[in-house]
Amino acid sequence: VLGRAAQVGGNDEAARRAAAQFVWLLAQNGGPTLAVAENAGKAQIRFRLDPSALNTAEGYRLKVSNTGIEVSAGDDVGLFYGAVTAAQLLTGDNPGRVAAADIDDTPRFRWRGLMLDSARHFQSMDEIRKLLDAMAQHKLNTFHWHLTDDQGWRMEIKRYPKLTEVGSCRVPLGDAGRDPATGKARSYCGYYTQEQIREIVAYAAQRHIQVIPEIDVPGHATAAIVAYPELGATDKPLVIDNQWGVFPNLFNTDEATLRFLENVLLEVIDMFPARYVHIGGDEAVKDQWIASPRVQAHMRRIGAKNEMEMQSHLIKRLEKFLEQHDRRLIGWDEILEGGLPPEATVMSWRGTEGGLKAASEGHDVVMTPVTHMY
Repeated sequence: VLGRAAQVGGNDEAARRAAAQFVWLLAQNGGPTLAVAENAGKAQIRFRLDPSALNTAEGYRLKVSNTGIEVSAGDDVGLFYGAVTAAQLLTGDNPGRVAAADIDDTPRFRWRGLMLDSARHFQSMDEIRKLLDAMAQHKLNTFHWHLTDDQGWRMEIKRYPKLTEVGSCRVPLGDAGRDPATGKARSYCGYYTQEQIREIVAYAAQRHIQVIPEIDVPGHATAAIVAYPELGATDKPLVIDNQWGVFPNLFNTDEATLRFLENVLLEVIDMFPARYVHIGGDEAVKDQWIASPRVQAHMRRIGAKNEMEMQSHLIKRLEKFLEQHDRRLIGWDEILEGGLPPEATVMSWRGTEGGLKAASEGHDVVMTPVTHMY
């Protein structure tokens, strides 16, 4: 039985940090607000960092006895997940009461992710924090943040201010795009400053969640091309899309455009400490490349036999750039088309075939088949 006078403690700094996180989690779940004891030995709920407790990364051991609750783990991530479980047990059907138990819990999957699309629908900082809190409750450890698409560019890039000045706004379809008082068009806008992004990254890290940004290349690029038309593969004027779907607008393959992408990635790397950067690579309709004399000339220069090999050339260039900056490229399974460097990681969304093919070629794979994950 947990009383309001119960204390929480830890045997070292990491364990005391987990104890403080447990206190917060318990209050978040509707439980009482407890104090962290200075003397861990006298605490009814104890956290202990012990490499011999459970010899698995992120795993923990939780023991409930007549002397209280003890959570032990070999790393601070395991202690945190033990804190999550302990808080859930104490705020379940019988709040403050928990039966005697011995629990050994380890994750089955190393990558336990959730993707949020902020490009098509912009979310507030509070909404994202609530999502990260929910992820922590479910012991998810990877926040895949989709920040650019045809419908909006949501991330401040200081070297290219028009990406957010222009690319973060669109006029919604139908009545939603009109001010009912004046009848004039009104915009749907929103983006995250670099300071806000760092806040989210830090908030996630406190919950042992890595944040993987996605910057779409070469397709899903309309918002960026509207902001900087010289990046596109067509001379036709474009508007930022206000509907769901696949659109034909691709980045061109000029050296200046590739340098633009590398400059964007430099700022992305500075904001996101996670090892992975997601570059999309999906649903890149090649019609504009087929019709572009500049792209076709580029293909001849590098010996690309078709547009898929041209995309592969672009992906390999970005993969090498990221590797030089101690990052790994990850992309949707279309990046397999035309060839892929061995260090790249594949996220298989169109089914299982792409993931199986990538694994057979020696790539790391994250399985996200549309049949089960969308």
